[in-house]
Amino acid sequence: MSDTLKFRRDEDNSMIDSRRDDIVLKTLMNDKFMEFIEEQREPYQELLAYYRCAIMEMETKFRVLNEQFSLQYDRNPIESIKSRIKSMDSLLKKIKVKNVNLTLQDIENQITDIAGVRVVCSFPEDIYLLYDCLAKQDDIKILEVKDYIKNPKPSGYRSLHLIVEIPIFLRNEKRNMKVEVQLRTIAMDFWASLEHKLRYKKDIPEDILRGLSKELSECAETIARLDYKMQMIRNELSPEEHIWKLPTLY
Repeated sequence: MSDTLKFRRDEDNSMIDSRRDDIVLKTLMNDKFMEFIEEQREPYQELLAYYRCAIMEMETKFRVLNEQFSLQYDRNPIESIKSRIKSMDSLLKKIKVKNVNLTLQDIENQITDIAGVRVVCSFPEDIYLLYDCLAKQDDIKILEVKDYIKNPKPSGYRSLHLIVEIPIFLRNEKRNMKVEVQLRTIAMDFWASLEHKLRYKKDIPEDILRGLSKELSECAETIARLDYKMQMIRNELSPEEHIWKLPTLY
């Protein structure tokens, strides 16, 4: 047998061994996680209930702000509010990626997006207006800000991501809970929803996927320009509402 063929065979065997190890590790991790959930069923469900309470508090804050701007400017900056609790599968993936110990305390401390609220706004300026209003509220702590509007992801994804800490008031205690907040415009939400559906279709050849990624990125740029133009038109029609000055994006 030639050295080249032997090398290829050894390389193939190594890849097979690696895949087998990954499958075994994944199976063990899944089993451990399910065992952990079974053992901690009541405390885990209680923790999820706290996150649902935090979501309700967060949604209420945004609805109050929306109502205030409706009275002051006769328009609503918020088009819709959606919320979710991270699924068990998604939580397990995050635990693996961040190598989090299987304890409720470590999960709560290290995974900051178990509870999520997505706020869809009319215009880009509304996003920063709502962020500023939120930051000024003394019972909310902004722990992290990722501005994918000023600094879009390579894929073209745009949104303002916040990790906030908000108190919930229980019968005998107050608990501070972390919530991920995503603020985006209608156009940004439209692109993100379709991009997710298209990109995660199965069995797409690599060369087609590369072309698809390029086209999706170009679509994101087009949509961002449209967002900016609509903002400028709104500012011309209603200068009294023009509170925030956006940077020149293009």
